Amino acid sequence: MAHPAKSLGHGGLARCDGIYDLDAMDMNAIVSTQRAFFETGATRPVAFRLQQLKAFQQALREHEERLCAAIREDFGKSTFDTVTTELAILHHDLKESIAKVAKWSARKRVPTPLANFPARSFVIPEPLGVALVMGAWNYPYQLSFAPAIAALTAGCTVVLKPSELPARTSQAIASLVRGTFAPEVFTVVEGGVAETTALLAERFDKIFFTGSVPVGRVVYQAAARHLTPVTLELGGKSPALVAADCNLAMTARRLVWAKYLNAGQTCIAPDYVLVEDSIREAFLEAVKGEIVRQKFRLENDNYVQIVNERNFRRVRALIPPEKVFFGGGCDEARRLIEPTVLAGVGWEDAVMQEEIFGPVLPVIPFTDLDSAIAQVKARPRPLSCYVFTTNAEIRERVLNEISFGGGCVNDAILHVSNPHLPFGGVGESGIGAYHGEEGFRAFTHFKAILDKPTWFEPFLKYAPHTPQRLKWIRRLME
Repeated sequence: MAHPAKSLGHGGLARCDGIYDLDAMDMNAIVSTQRAFFETGATRPVAFRLQQLKAFQQALREHEERLCAAIREDFGKSTFDTVTTELAILHHDLKESIAKVAKWSARKRVPTPLANFPARSFVIPEPLGVALVMGAWNYPYQLSFAPAIAALTAGCTVVLKPSELPARTSQAIASLVRGTFAPEVFTVVEGGVAETTALLAERFDKIFFTGSVPVGRVVYQAAARHLTPVTLELGGKSPALVAADCNLAMTARRLVWAKYLNAGQTCIAPDYVLVEDSIREAFLEAVKGEIVRQKFRLENDNYVQIVNERNFRRVRALIPPEKVFFGGGCDEARRLIEPTVLAGVGWEDAVMQEEIFGPVLPVIPFTDLDSAIAQVKARPRPLSCYVFTTNAEIRERVLNEISFGGGCVNDAILHVSNPHLPFGGVGESGIGAYHGEEGFRAFTHFKAILDKPTWFEPFLKYAPHTPQRLKWIRRLME
């Protein structure tokens, strides 16, 4: 596919069929190339942005087979799950961006106070500049391309660093981008810690990172050196509170699907369940029955492997055999861990000290809502929170008293599928948000303008500063 952006001349940078040999470029050259192109103003017109977005849309269709094959090789994800949890979301993002980029990018009139008469005020959305997007491995297409789509919609150029853990997926991402976009508009840097460190040493105009809290701290510190604005999509232990009055069968069905989707490797998966003690046994049996009913198997195309050996060993170590209510089986050779439910878990257990990010569900009973809410509030604010109840008072208490990024009532994780809801964390679970127009805003500066004619000038602000003039100023401004 031809590059939709006209390439600039770059002496000394090797090209082959319009694609830069990134191995021959250092990180400074990559960023400088994009900055030089951005400064020409070429990315600002809506027509240019539409061109990039439509090319992206077409490329996703053309590369779908390879994208699905790559992720299946990396950790067994089926075409069904790849399309429904990644590619379909990206197509929706592109469709919405194409339809709304002109509206989002237009300058907007705002009211002007009488004290500034005669004048008009407006806001000009402008792209921040060169953006670094650092994707995550668990949903490698969605979490790499969705922020990139938002950046292109805003008129930024993009340097994308996908996770190196799913190696074939990273290669498929790089192939799509390099075959579709001019590198001065959108390019991919593959690699591991060394490449990431080198990128973070450069000055970007925006950094968007999805990943763990420890790495998020490193990214934030690197951004601070250049006062670069960041969006950090992190994680944490997202709770699900299950009240005695819930629809038990539906609660179990939805929680089990949400927890074991992608083998629990989902940043907004319910990390643990707080269940009202009076229904504890019934809840555990309902969850067990639902796991059996849903038949999570790699061969059934509804389950995946743990991404690598290190994460397999980490998650396996979080399973205390004496507290396994259901599951617990592990196949190290295939990197598979059965959907596992833990009972009799305490807050001091190892599984409650870190985000699980795997198919292990601790269940902790509570006797009163006050204590359950207090336990959640005593820990870092989670990325998500879910409450299952038919009681409006319980629902409102959870929603109003617990601080979290986003969540659901009587469901789990599906708030991420609504582009009209901002997606992001709070506190240690993240900074900033995206999706839909919120994604456009994440990569945009809103320039504030007061436009005043010269045919009239009020005298009040000028000397002499008399009591009478101050009185009039107070009237105008209060």
